Amino acid sequence: MAGSRSHSRNASQTRSTIGDGDESVLGAVLDTRQLEAFGRKVTATASHLIGDNSPNAYPSAMSTLQRQMRRPGLQRAVFSFSQQAPSELVRSKLSTSEIAHRALTYISDEQLHNIPEDDNTYSLFQGFQASLPEGESEHRKGHRRRSSKQHRLLSAGDVEEDGPPTLASIKKKRNNANHKLEMLAIRKNMATTEIRDIDHRILNLQNARKIVLDRLAALEVEEAEMEHSLLELDNKVEEMQEELDDQGGLEQSTDTLNPPPRTSTPESQAMDASFMSQSIYEKLPSSVSPKSKRRPKYTKRKSMPVLHEHLDPGSHIRTIPAHNDTISALDFDQPFGIMVTAALDDTVRVWDLNLGRCMGFLEGHTASVRCLQVEDNIVATGSLDATIRLWDLSRAQYEPYDHKIPNGNDDEEDDGLAFGNDEDMPPPPPPDAMQDCPIFTLEAHVDEVTALHIRGDTLVSGSADKTLRQWDLVKGRCVQTLDVLWAAAQASSSINGVDAQWRPTGRAPDANADFVGAVQCFDAALACGTADGMVRLWDLRSGQVHRSLVGHTGPVTCLQFDDTHLVTGSADRSIRIWDLRTGTIADAYAYDSPITSMMFDARHIVCAAGEDVVKVYDKADGRQWDCGAAVALSVEDHMAGATTSTVEKVRLRDGYLVEGRRNGEVGIWTC
Repeated sequence: MAGSRSHSRNASQTRSTIGDGDESVLGAVLDTRQLEAFGRKVTATASHLIGDNSPNAYPSAMSTLQRQMRRPGLQRAVFSFSQQAPSELVRSKLSTSEIAHRALTYISDEQLHNIPEDDNTYSLFQGFQASLPEGESEHRKGHRRRSSKQHRLLSAGDVEEDGPPTLASIKKKRNNANHKLEMLAIRKNMATTEIRDIDHRILNLQNARKIVLDRLAALEVEEAEMEHSLLELDNKVEEMQEELDDQGGLEQSTDTLNPPPRTSTPESQAMDASFMSQSIYEKLPSSVSPKSKRRPKYTKRKSMPVLHEHLDPGSHIRTIPAHNDTISALDFDQPFGIMVTAALDDTVRVWDLNLGRCMGFLEGHTASVRCLQVEDNIVATGSLDATIRLWDLSRAQYEPYDHKIPNGNDDEEDDGLAFGNDEDMPPPPPPDAMQDCPIFTLEAHVDEVTALHIRGDTLVSGSADKTLRQWDLVKGRCVQTLDVLWAAAQASSSINGVDAQWRPTGRAPDANADFVGAVQCFDAALACGTADGMVRLWDLRSGQVHRSLVGHTGPVTCLQFDDTHLVTGSADRSIRIWDLRTGTIADAYAYDSPITSMMFDARHIVCAAGEDVVKVYDKADGRQWDCGAAVALSVEDHMAGATTSTVEKVRLRDGYLVEGRRNGEVGIWTC
């Protein structure tokens, strides 16, 4: 006990003499020693208790421990030990140099697990040495040149020793050449390694881009669902507001007398019996008639999807098995919006491009639809039955996220692409989905309608009856008829006879081709392509042909124009670009098969040329490439007879390409 007291006294004296900076370290050492002595005392007491069987052994041992615990030195040692950090305890046991050595040489297994493999042939020093040989050698050569020049200026005689090369000089040159060759090999290896590193970075960036694209696709799906929920809430709010207004109107009507019945005058009866008695004005959509107070049942999306803009050109988005026969016409309003397709199976279908799901059928034509156009919510269809029908898709009864498969199972949701019958067709939508969509029917042509175009309140149609008709959609009637044969006869007085004028190219028109292959109008300007290969530009104000463009040797099947150019496609297997300012051909492209459909935007021209791919021409860089499912087929697949269906119709808008095939499928791609 005396020894422990002297030890504690020495420890306290030692702590009082040291400075503040070293008190934590030395104090930890001294307190640790005291704790070790205390531990030995506890061990001795425990052994004494275990070995001694006398009844006074436990009380005497506990009294000894209590006296030891009451000592201030031991209490301070325990308190100081509890406040020591682990690093200070380590420093009390190990030297600083040993700690530094262990910290520098130790590497965890996790770090060793992810360490990249070192496949470099040359060391870091060799790479550094190879990166500076030329500049250093040039510096030395310049220094030698300056030294020799100074030597010649200072020397009395300017004499150079000339003689045959020695063996030592040749060996020196050889060694220098070998050294340069080694340095070049090192530089080449460094460049290869850098290229490999860049490839790894590109791969990582592509993986990161794919992850972000998947995230963007999920966000757009969620956005579409949110817009649908918002539309439902708006409709509920308006329905509740109408109910409240009706209740208020009923309460007000109980306090007033019934007004006398309204008597009809002979003038009003005559007006009711007039041509407008079918309430055409009430049937017109909101774009051409006074706006209705009631919200439409279906509206297109407010937000514009941008996923296709970030995909590589030619990326496949979706394939929809739309019909059982050849696609005869198709059009859509915007990317991931609404698409309308018509086929030779005598059906016209409306599709939700975002979900790839059929919204309903446009029923009313008695024959196949040959041409159609989607303009906002309005759809115009021209048929073999010589009629044109207009539809308002905003009146459609369509619930994008409540459409179930009609198999009695309410838990199974239709994905829009799963087929529910043996004919490999999607499950049918509700039969009354489009019953409120028909607006009115335009009946004036006497033969099949083969081309039409809507621009504002004006619709222009072309028919096999060899006439063009201009329709006023506000009045719902034909306001002008243009006779193409008469215009051809009056175009040139140098050729006598209508039949002679109808063959300006020396070739008779194709009997199987449409007489009017394509039309497009803008304000008072109208462009029309016909079966004689002529492209005529009309002035709708005068009803006369303003200019005729001669160049095609086959029927014109498609055309489109903008401010300065007009692009036409023909059965003569060519696409021609005309300059509207001069009336001349600016450019032309030839293909292997007749052109059946064509369209262009600000960057691309796409066409269907009788192949299983869409021909794409990039106007910016002049590059031509193919887009379609057949692009992925290898040469072996083509030799084995593997092929896809021929493309018949194409539509392009904002880099979003839709193509219709002979087997009834519709492919959607980025362009």
